[in-house]
Amino acid sequence: MSQPSDADLIARIKQGDHKATDELLRRHEARVYRFGLRMCGNEDDARDVLQETLLAAFKNLPAFRGDAQISTWLFQIARSFCIKQRRRREGEPARLESVETAEVKKLEGDEPAGDMRTHAREVGTLIQAAINTLQADHREALVLRDVEGLSAEEAAEVAGIEVGALKSRLHRARLALKQQLAAVLGEREDVGGCPELAQELAAYAASEIDQAACERIEAHLSKCARCTQACDNLKRTVSLCRAIPGGDVPAPVKAAVRHALRLSAVG
Repeated sequence: MSQPSDADLIARIKQGDHKATDELLRRHEARVYRFGLRMCGNEDDARDVLQETLLAAFKNLPAFRGDAQISTWLFQIARSFCIKQRRRREGEPARLESVETAEVKKLEGDEPAGDMRTHAREVGTLIQAAINTLQADHREALVLRDVEGLSAEEAAEVAGIEVGALKSRLHRARLALKQQLAAVLGEREDVGGCPELAQELAAYAASEIDQAACERIEAHLSKCARCTQACDNLKRTVSLCRAIPGGDVPAPVKAAVRHALRLSAVG
């Protein structure tokens, strides 16, 4: 028997079916938790983001109009709580692991280096540390597009910006990430990638890329084989983030969220 679609579950929720609510939230909780982990950089904040997001969704699902995909709506809610968490942390000592620290941990690992799953987790840890070095809006664009696989239109909707602005942030995030990863992952090519593209981006180093510049960059990317290959390679590398710790919601976190939802339902 096939599983009900999100739309079917939402229809049941509007009729007061609490089991449908639980099923829908279970279906999407791993992505919300992973998004919180990638954006906040630590499990404690990701747990709080997940719990607050699901509680908000639980309360507001009956009024959900369906103007966007349910996943996009949940990411929008999670994003608002990520921003709140970041503001709460302002002024505290940095808690994000650096690329250098992650590299040391990788080299000191006890697990056999030949194991493919272990290797993927090691590389994924380095990637997450590198992602953490990006400025918040660039990290958001990269996580939504390259980690979570949203379309440019969906990612722009979550971020509350125009598609062109989202793409410009993504270009700059990928370039910065490539520079961070080049040394630790042993790349030998010019980390700036295509000189023509690097020159275009460098001209806007101190400001947001405007729509005209974004159109020129898109035109360049569509016909430059070097850029296309570099972009595809980076996306494949970043997708390893789905395989490292955080892809699955830890059991204690699930239990805490379920308990909070039950309390909310009773209240």
